[in-house]
Amino acid sequence: MAAAVWTNRGRRLQALLLRGSRSNHSALKTNYDALIIGGGHNGLVAAAYLQKGGVKTAVLERRHVLGGAAVSEEIFPGFHFSRCSYLLSLLRPHIYRDLELKKHGLNVFMRDPHSYTPMLEEGVKGAPPRSLILGSDLAKNQDEIGKFSQKDAKNYPEFAAYLEKLASAIHPLLDAPPVDIRGITAGSPRKRLTAAKTLLPFLKCGLKLGGNIPDLYQIITAPIMKILTQWFDSEPLRATLATDGVIGAMTSPSNPGSGYVLLHHVMGELEKEKGAWGYVEGGMGGVSRAIAKAAQSYGVDIFTEKDVGRILIDSEGAAKGVSLKDGTEIHSKVVLSNATPYITFKSLTPKEALSEEFMKAVDQIDYTSPVTKINVAVDKLPNFLASPTPHNKPGPHHQCSIHLNCEHVDVLEAAYKEAMNGRPSARPMLEMTIPSVLDPTLAPPGCHVVSLFTQFTPYHIEGREWTEQDREAFADTVFDWVEQYAPGFKSSVVGRDILSPPDLERIFGLTGGNIFHGSMSLDQLYLARPLPSLSDYRSPVKGLYLCGSGCHPGGGVMGSSGWNAALTVLSDLKHHRNI
Repeated sequence: MAAAVWTNRGRRLQALLLRGSRSNHSALKTNYDALIIGGGHNGLVAAAYLQKGGVKTAVLERRHVLGGAAVSEEIFPGFHFSRCSYLLSLLRPHIYRDLELKKHGLNVFMRDPHSYTPMLEEGVKGAPPRSLILGSDLAKNQDEIGKFSQKDAKNYPEFAAYLEKLASAIHPLLDAPPVDIRGITAGSPRKRLTAAKTLLPFLKCGLKLGGNIPDLYQIITAPIMKILTQWFDSEPLRATLATDGVIGAMTSPSNPGSGYVLLHHVMGELEKEKGAWGYVEGGMGGVSRAIAKAAQSYGVDIFTEKDVGRILIDSEGAAKGVSLKDGTEIHSKVVLSNATPYITFKSLTPKEALSEEFMKAVDQIDYTSPVTKINVAVDKLPNFLASPTPHNKPGPHHQCSIHLNCEHVDVLEAAYKEAMNGRPSARPMLEMTIPSVLDPTLAPPGCHVVSLFTQFTPYHIEGREWTEQDREAFADTVFDWVEQYAPGFKSSVVGRDILSPPDLERIFGLTGGNIFHGSMSLDQLYLARPLPSLSDYRSPVKGLYLCGSGCHPGGGVMGSSGWNAALTVLSDLKHHRNI
C-alpha cells in the first residue's frame, strides 16, 4: 500500500468533502458504437471527438474519479492534490479550442517565473546563498545567469531561440498519426495515394526546419549534456536545464536520447505562450473534468467504478465489446483502450486472439520508471535560505518548479547510477511545486500543498518489493534534503502521501510506474511507438484500438494520442476498414 500519513497536527485540521469527477447519471446501456476503456485525458478526448463524429460512445473508468493520472484528490482533509501529474502545458491548442475547455471550466494559473534553483552553499559576506531564477523575461534571465557566467548569459537568448525553432517544427508531427508506411507501400494506387497524405506533416516539419534538420537529428539522438556543453559552462544552469532531459525517464544527462526528452518538455504552450507550464485551478483533475463536460455535452456516456475485466472477441476474431469484472457485458462495434499497451494485451485481451510473436514484442516494451511522487500537506510555506520570505508570505520563486540537488550535473549522474544498481538515490533529484501559492482553493488558509517529484528510485529495491519501511525511509531522505535548503520544512509537515513506482502502477494503472505509458526512448517514438506494428493505433485484433499515451506522440502531450486515435477510428468506420 502507498503511505498516506497524517501527523498529529494534521489530524486536528477540519475535513472537507472529497472533490472528484464522477460519472453522469445516464444508465449504462448494453450496446454502443464505441467503448473506451479508461477515463484518462486521452480516453476522454477520443470519446469527445468520436461522439462529435456521430459515433455513440461510452467511457468506462475503473476508479471512483476520472482523469487517469490527471486527477485531483483530497488525500488529507482540506488538502486537494494533483496526486499524480501536476503541471499543465502540452495540451494541444486545437483540442483546447475545439472542445471549448475554457467554457467547460478549465482555468489555468500561469507561472512567471517558472524555474528556481537554490544553491547549497555559504553566502558571501553575510549574503544568502545564490540561486537561479528563470522565466519569460530574457533580460532578467540573463541577469540571473550572469551571477554564474557572463558568457552563458550572453548565449542564453540564442539557445532559447534554437530550442523554440526545433520544438515548433515538430508540432505538425504531434497533431497527426505517424506516416502510414504500409499504406504507401502496398495496396491499390488509390489507397497508396490516400496513404501518401500522411506524409504531409512530415514534409511540413522538414520545410519548417530547413537547414536545421541536422540540429534536430542531433538533439533527438544526443545526450543532453553534449548539447548543453556546446552552449554553456556554468554548472547550475546546465544542471537545471538537464533536469528537463531526464524528468520522468530512467536515464542520465550523459545517455543518448536525453536531448529529445528536453525538447519534448519545451514543446508546451499555454494561452499562446510557448514553453509555458501552469497550475490548473482545483488541481489537474480540472482538466479531466473540463474534457469530460465537453464530451458529455456532445452525448458521451461516462461511468466511474466500471472495472473492465476483458475485451470480448467474436467468432471472427474481432472485438465486440467488453466484460466488466462484475460480469456485465457491453457490446460495441469498436473498443478503444486508454490503458497501457501492456495492460491492454497482457491483461484485457484473450491470449488466443494474439500471436506468440506479437506477445513477445509486447513484453519488450520498456516501462522503466525512476519516479517516486510524494504529496505533502504543510501548515506553512517552505522558507528557502537562498530567498528568505518572512511571515509565511510567498515570493515569486514559490510559484516555480523548484529544483533541489541540482547544483551540478554530477549530482544527477550519481543519483541515476544508484537507482540503476537497485537502490533509491541517497541524494535524489527533487522537483518541488507549490500550486496553492497561486490557487488558494487547494488548502486551508495559511496552509499549502507541496508536490515532490523525485528521482531516481527503482521498481524493485535490490531485487525485492518495496515495503512500508522503504517508502518512509526514502521520504525521510527527501525531507532531510529539503530541510537543508529550507530549514523548518520538516516541522511544517502535517501529512504525506508516498507513491513509489509500484504504487503509481497499482493506483493509476501506469505499468512500471512510468508516467509516459512507456519510455520516451528513441526505439519507442513515432513509427515505433509503442511498437512498429501498433504505430497507427490499430491492434492485431480487428475493431480494437489503442488511444492512450503509449501511442504517438507519447506521454505528456495531453490529448493528442486520443485525438489521433479518434480520427483513425472515424476513418475506419466510414470506409468499413478494420471492423
